[in-house]
Amino acid sequence: MVRPRAAPVSGPAVPLAASALRVQAALDALGLAAHVRELTVPARTAQEAADALGVPVGAIAKSLVFRAASAGAVMVVAAGDRRVDEARIGAALGEPIGRADAAFVREVTGYAIGGIPPLGHATTLVLFVDASLARFETVWAAGGTPHAVFPIAPAALFGLPGARQVDVARPPEG
Repeated sequence: MVRPRAAPVSGPAVPLAASALRVQAALDALGLAAHVRELTVPARTAQEAADALGVPVGAIAKSLVFRAASAGAVMVVAAGDRRVDEARIGAALGEPIGRADAAFVREVTGYAIGGIPPLGHATTLVLFVDASLARFETVWAAGGTPHAVFPIAPAALFGLPGARQVDVARPPEG
């Protein structure tokens, strides 16, 4: 298992944005001991988050939203160093999926792209959590804004309500 280094966050306590407070409330409601933290720089991508936190990019749990005809919104939480395979998602779901635009993502999650957490959404989503996250003791997920993140054990992600642990991502080619 890979153990990421401790994360640098802003110096003095900075009040969390409203969307980050919603994520913290969702964590608290589930009894998870994670705390949303504000970074000093934005982290809209897995690489930016890894750089800001000083962790491997694989220790970033990225949340991606797709569309399916009958299932509606489908979220995949995958390691930042993995490429999500849409055919594998479709096979796990039992129907093809397509990419979702920013307006759809905000409508179903309640968050803008670049800060989408794996929980605390505006609507119920089909939730797949990629098995490759299990290589890490702790991963970092978006906390509702591009500046907000929180640490969480992959087992806690696999245990989120409605989550299915699946193998839908692969290492990047090259």
